[in-house]
Amino acid sequence: MKGIKTKQNWWGWVCLILLLVVAAFIILNREWIYDFYRGVIYQPSSDMAQIRSGLELTSQGEFLFNASQPELNAADDFNNYCRGSTSETAVLGCYRNKNIYIYNITDTRLNGIRELTSAHELLHAKWARMSDDEKKALVEPLTRTFEANQDFLGDEINQYDTSEKQEELYVRAGTEVANLPEVLEKHYAELFKDQDKIVSYYNKYINVFRSLEKEMDDLKAEMDAINTEIDAKTAEYSQRVEQLNIDIASFNNCAETAGCFATNAEFYSRRAVLLTEQQALENMYTEISGLIDSYNAKVEIYNADVLKSENLNTIINSAAKPSEIE
Repeated sequence: MKGIKTKQNWWGWVCLILLLVVAAFIILNREWIYDFYRGVIYQPSSDMAQIRSGLELTSQGEFLFNASQPELNAADDFNNYCRGSTSETAVLGCYRNKNIYIYNITDTRLNGIRELTSAHELLHAKWARMSDDEKKALVEPLTRTFEANQDFLGDEINQYDTSEKQEELYVRAGTEVANLPEVLEKHYAELFKDQDKIVSYYNKYINVFRSLEKEMDDLKAEMDAINTEIDAKTAEYSQRVEQLNIDIASFNNCAETAGCFATNAEFYSRRAVLLTEQQALENMYTEISGLIDSYNAKVEIYNADVLKSENLNTIINSAAKPSEIE
């Protein structure tokens, strides 16, 4: 009887140890288990499945993507998830409570914006799961990346609070900067098979805004130059017209005064000078009119670009209602 009792106790201890091991595994890996469960039950929409495919994720990247259960939202739902009640700036996506929400922008002029935003928020999800040591290891290469790309990263990063800057730099470096330091290349390669493709999505949509902005800047410079020329020529024209009127009055007075012109040749010579100046002023008037027409044409193009810019900015702003441009 004692032998049987000992055997039962032994099995009891084995079961207890197994239960403790399982419990310890669950506790130590609860986040992974939770992610695994969420990924298994995730059913993306057809559009989101296409976006996921376009990102060319690694197995780790797809695991995290599915665990974050990304969804495309129309304005009202998106605002409920992602916007503050007083926020007026454009918000393209957010990572909230382990979920990714993407504003569903379908305008074909902005192709690539949903893919870029999805990758952006996926990196927020990755950052949330990184240890302090993992984050510290990226500080130096991220700082180098920031310093080398001040032209466009500077303003973007500096608008964030100090506590958020490192995370935002991490996310933007991974989605907006090509030719990264090797340590960052290897890090982002854990999620993306081709990080340069992610950057191409960024360039594809942002260049729509940059090209329009450059066109407006160029037009503004051309308009300013034409306006300066118009002012200069108009001032000269007015001065010469005033002088011509004085010269004509003097000529007419002389013509009406006997003996003022010594010879007919002098009369016709002075008259020819006045006619030449009159014709030159007519030509100048035509030139100024042409400059004004050119200026007005550029103003029309510039104003159309302003409307395009406003429309595009409205489209990416879930708090605004897009208006159509005919």
